[in-house]
Amino acid sequence: MSPQMRTTRSGKQRLARYRAVQWPMVLLLALVWWVLWGTYTPFSLLGGVVVAVLVCLVFPLPPLRLEMRLRPWPLVVLVARFHFDIVVASVQVAWTTLFPPKPLTNALVGVRLRSESDFVLTVVAELVSLVPGSVVVEVHRGTHSLFVHAIDVRNDDDVEAVRQRVLAQEKRVVDAFGDFELSEEVPS
Repeated sequence: MSPQMRTTRSGKQRLARYRAVQWPMVLLLALVWWVLWGTYTPFSLLGGVVVAVLVCLVFPLPPLRLEMRLRPWPLVVLVARFHFDIVVASVQVAWTTLFPPKPLTNALVGVRLRSESDFVLTVVAELVSLVPGSVVVEVHRGTHSLFVHAIDVRNDDDVEAVRQRVLAQEKRVVDAFGDFELSEEVPS
């Protein structure tokens, strides 16, 4: 995220400060502290809140704006298809490992996502990387592009198949979490 500049009364430019204490983040950090501490007492929870507030004051982050609507049925479809992809890819990777084609060729496939959301970019990158045989090696946030390393890619049709799998995963993520727009133009 690009830093925002603010003009002071004297006319100098300085970085704008974000609201330092974000209560959802304090709650999350306090719960993590509580679980990691291992003693579930009010005193340890209070200590977690104090530590969380200090962390938020010392390391201020820009506000996280997640205005999304969870859609149950598309979420079930996303999770089911993700598990299906893992099983199929695991079998394919095992087959390729046991009986490698000569020559075994891999590819780095660039995929420009249609959504402008950082949330969608992050979730798609994670889901693609968790499927065996593919890993996201680079992300360009400015263009919302993923660069995916895929194994056993022999020709242009296989490259296009990898690209279409990533775009289909993006569509399922957008359907499941809603309120994100996909551009109508075909990404290159």
